[in-house]
Amino acid sequence: MPLEIKDKGGVPYVGLGFHFAEFEIGRVFRTVNRTVTEADLVSFVNATGFTEVLFTDTEFLKNQSDIRGRVVPGALVFSIVEGLLMQACMQHTGFAFLEMNMKVERPTFVGDTLHVRCEVVEAIESKSRPDRGLVRTKNVVMNQRDEVVMEYTPLRFVKRL
Repeated sequence: MPLEIKDKGGVPYVGLGFHFAEFEIGRVFRTVNRTVTEADLVSFVNATGFTEVLFTDTEFLKNQSDIRGRVVPGALVFSIVEGLLMQACMQHTGFAFLEMNMKVERPTFVGDTLHVRCEVVEAIESKSRPDRGLVRTKNVVMNQRDEVVMEYTPLRFVKRL
């Protein structure tokens, strides 16, 4: 059950993230979809310096690579799906991304449409900060064919009421 937070005038906020109490172990939710575009790839490569030929040379992809198609870096996939999660459940409540384990299961390509399926696997009240809790989720990133492209298990510092 979402918690309702109001401003000083009593007007409820919309679009806020989940608070610690809403991250019950076993809770499962998913994000909306997001299609990876050529512009996403080019912007990411330019912003980060990911100038590996897999991402910048289509002739290399056609003639020498084991991967066929306009492949995108796993770091871009991670960034896009973290954006989906921020929009869905972290606004004003997610205070720190502390650690994670990650495995890339298969390549993602320009034109693939992604979403994240999350399961809360750990929720611990912080001993040092009574206004915070630690939440770990198992995040499964899936493409439009319901193929798993990435799995990761972030631990986050989350606001408590």
